[in-house]
Amino acid sequence: MLRLLKFLKPREWFFFLINVVFISTQVFLDLKIPDYMTQITQILQTNGSLGEIINIGIRMVICALGSLGAAIICGFFAAKIAAVFGKRLRGTVFNRVQEFSKEEIKQFSTDSLITRSTNDITQIQMIIAIGAQMMIKAPIMAVWAILKIYGKNWQWSLTTGIAVLIMMVVIAIIGIFALPRFRRVQKLIDSINRVIRENLTGIRVVKAYNAEEYQENKFEKANEDLTKNNLFTGRLMGMLNPMMRILMNGIGLAIYWMGAYLIYNAGYMEKINLFSDMVVFTSYATQVVVSFMMLTMIFIMMPRAQVSANRINEVLDTKPSILDGDVTEVKDNIGEVEFKNVCFKYPDAEEYVLKNINFKVKPGETLAIIGSTGSGKSTIVDLIPRFYDATEGEVLVNGINVRDYKLNILDNYIGYVSQKTILVSGTIRSNIDYGDNGKGNITDEAIQNALEIAQAADFVNKLEDGVDSYVAQGGTNFSGGQKQRISIARAIARDPAIYIFDDSFSALDLKTDKMLRQALDRETSHATNIIVSQRIGSIKNADKILVMEDGEMAGLGTHEELIKDCKVYQEIAYSQLSQEELA
Repeated sequence: MLRLLKFLKPREWFFFLINVVFISTQVFLDLKIPDYMTQITQILQTNGSLGEIINIGIRMVICALGSLGAAIICGFFAAKIAAVFGKRLRGTVFNRVQEFSKEEIKQFSTDSLITRSTNDITQIQMIIAIGAQMMIKAPIMAVWAILKIYGKNWQWSLTTGIAVLIMMVVIAIIGIFALPRFRRVQKLIDSINRVIRENLTGIRVVKAYNAEEYQENKFEKANEDLTKNNLFTGRLMGMLNPMMRILMNGIGLAIYWMGAYLIYNAGYMEKINLFSDMVVFTSYATQVVVSFMMLTMIFIMMPRAQVSANRINEVLDTKPSILDGDVTEVKDNIGEVEFKNVCFKYPDAEEYVLKNINFKVKPGETLAIIGSTGSGKSTIVDLIPRFYDATEGEVLVNGINVRDYKLNILDNYIGYVSQKTILVSGTIRSNIDYGDNGKGNITDEAIQNALEIAQAADFVNKLEDGVDSYVAQGGTNFSGGQKQRISIARAIARDPAIYIFDDSFSALDLKTDKMLRQALDRETSHATNIIVSQRIGSIKNADKILVMEDGEMAGLGTHEELIKDCKVYQEIAYSQLSQEELA
């Protein structure tokens, strides 16, 4: 928890010091009121004038209003400190997650990262807001009140001490049972977050298979676990309020009971002093109990915040496995991609996914990658933009190992269209002119040209707002084929040196597929094209075709060469096309 305080800048520490000043003022004014009560008691017992009582009463009202004003100012600064802290911490966590590769994302899981970036930070923000008040106010008030009652009467002091001890024991017992439950809360929130996200993401499959009841039961279990945990802790914490009230009323009753006995056995003048001390002592003793109650409440809340802080520190302490290199500029072989004896296995996996992959694609050439499901096609293209790093061997872009590039420079060479179509909320224009391509903003002409090449201009121009038409989150207001074409247009608009299409034409009909590829051949003939596909008819004109089987190269060559010599390619080809079509 203390490590996260580094996110408080000098300005917030200055606000914190202001808070200390106003809290001290508030405590002083709160503890000044019992002194005035003593004076009023003495005036009443000595038959003083009404004017004196009114004068002291006005001072008490001023102290009460001053205390209220100080409390409002303290609340304002505490909220400001907590809000700025939360904003800065959320930004830091978000930026760190942006640096993660797929390896780190899988290590935490998406659901857990969402909880850590939201609920966990909220827990810490709450403890900062409360801590900026209670954690300062409680010890100041406790010490000040104890000094006020010190030496007044040992019987009353002993009663106050016993009350504080009972309160500590009760809170310790509650804490023993509640703290383990607090530690479980964040993991249970992760779980319910995961179930909700799964349901929303796969809502079509859920409905198609009539699996609503199954999903409801799954959610019900996660919700039940979280509810039971919160009910248990809530009931335990709910016991604190009546216990504190019993203690505070009990201590007042005990002090008055002892006071009555002491006053009864005292002399006349001593009776007056004892009565005044008893009234004041009751107020101060209550303040002492309240102070210790605030401290113990903080200590009970702290473990949950500490769990959240540990979870956030795990994210911040995780070093990205994909690090920047030093290369910022390349002048030769722009667009060339080469794999040299590349082997790859996923972190913590025993078996290699790729084994001894070797090929070279020069600018102006098209490499197609084909193979059965799970043969390693997508993994190959994932190594080029460094979503993962090769376990063995070298992946070269422009003749330079991809590990040596600064990541943003490497990304600017690549136009990547993923297997899963990703559109972000906004407009068609903002989805195409997306990110930094190292060349500045993309012009309207370039956007229109990209849409035409991607065969998307027809449906986009028919929309009421054209390229400024609204895109819902995930592109849910477009069909699968429309989303794919917009994603392809996004890559084309960057005008990169290397195009990577990871099975990016699967949602297109054969006619659109053919037209799109013909347009790509014309417009991207200067660039390197790497295409992952399942369709022989779509890739047979490629300059090179890489055939994959079980993570190994089963063949590399042209369509004509492979149809003669590569058994795996022959099986794929004959399963899709007749011999006449292949001829």
